[in-house]
Amino acid sequence: MEAEKKKQIRVWCDGCYDMVHFGHANSLRQAKALGAYLIVGVHTDEEITKHKGPPVYTEEERYKMVRAIKWVDEVVEGAPYVTTLETLDKYNCDFCVHGDDITMTADGVDTYHLVKEAGRYKEVKRTAGVSTTDLVGRMLLMTRQHFYRGQREYEVGKEGSSTMGQDSAARSPWTGCSQFLPTTQKIIQFSEGKEPKVHALTATEMLSSIVAYHPQPGDRIVYVAGAFDLFHVGHLDFLEKARAEGDFLIVGLHTDPVVNSYKGKNYPIMNLHERVLSVLACKYVSEVVIGAPYVVSADLMDHFKIDIVCHGNTPIQPDSETGEDAYGIPKKRGCFKFLDSSNQMTTEKIVERIIQHRLEFETRNQKKELKEIAAFEAMKKSQMLNGEA
Repeated sequence: MEAEKKKQIRVWCDGCYDMVHFGHANSLRQAKALGAYLIVGVHTDEEITKHKGPPVYTEEERYKMVRAIKWVDEVVEGAPYVTTLETLDKYNCDFCVHGDDITMTADGVDTYHLVKEAGRYKEVKRTAGVSTTDLVGRMLLMTRQHFYRGQREYEVGKEGSSTMGQDSAARSPWTGCSQFLPTTQKIIQFSEGKEPKVHALTATEMLSSIVAYHPQPGDRIVYVAGAFDLFHVGHLDFLEKARAEGDFLIVGLHTDPVVNSYKGKNYPIMNLHERVLSVLACKYVSEVVIGAPYVVSADLMDHFKIDIVCHGNTPIQPDSETGEDAYGIPKKRGCFKFLDSSNQMTTEKIVERIIQHRLEFETRNQKKELKEIAAFEAMKKSQMLNGEA
């Protein structure tokens, strides 16, 4: 009876979804778990600029990114900034879901006050350690050379580490933190749960760098590899093309030091664990190899029973240690293919957008975090007065 009731529940979520990241995806995953059909409203550039400041992504880019999240059933373009009962009723939604942070208009009004008052609002936990505000901060600090990671792959809480990626003048209790702590549970939650016609994967298999697959005839397995840093529309269009080459798409993600070796400067912006979840949230991706080797070896291809290896238009640099072609083996086997996604977006171009409008984004971050701090203090004071604290 409960299962039948859940089948009928339609859930509404809305937001800016700027620079869509795994925090957004996790919120939508939790929202989808509360019902059967998830509708996501995305605000216009004009509304976002009015209430928060300029978005990094355009409307069309944000619509496309949200549509590609595996838990989203439908996207509503140009959703109102303040969620109304009329909006919920128009799309036959039972209730609205949002994270446990506060979203406000330019006038300081809670954008969900109407649905809260009507009892048609549910809250889920936001993902600690990531936010659009934080990511913008990381890119702004790149120009000051503050994001160099050093020799260790993960250094947390020290100068040059990811905790430096935010404005020290204002640190919001919701979106000001930048230390993401990965867990095995989070990776399992983001995994699709679909394997190429083989036995069900155990948690151990799912988390290992190389998973033992035994595909049956009929499954065409595609492999791609790269950094996939700041997962964006260029990545999305490429993965859609790659998935069309077969039935099961495996994405190999290079480690942070490897990415830095061929990207240089202060890349990657997001660490390996953050990139894993961002890619896993994409509906075209079946599985991720965590810390994939730069060179696509015969052992890797045989282990995964890979039928075709694809690569986009980005330059392929020789292996830094041996000088060999990273795709030499699949080329010799005649199973390598270049894919043109027809999308020129790159991680570097996103960083350029931030740098070109640096002052605007710095102001946006400062205002947003200060506003959140004030709202948090007011909430704590109210709880103390009501004896809730």
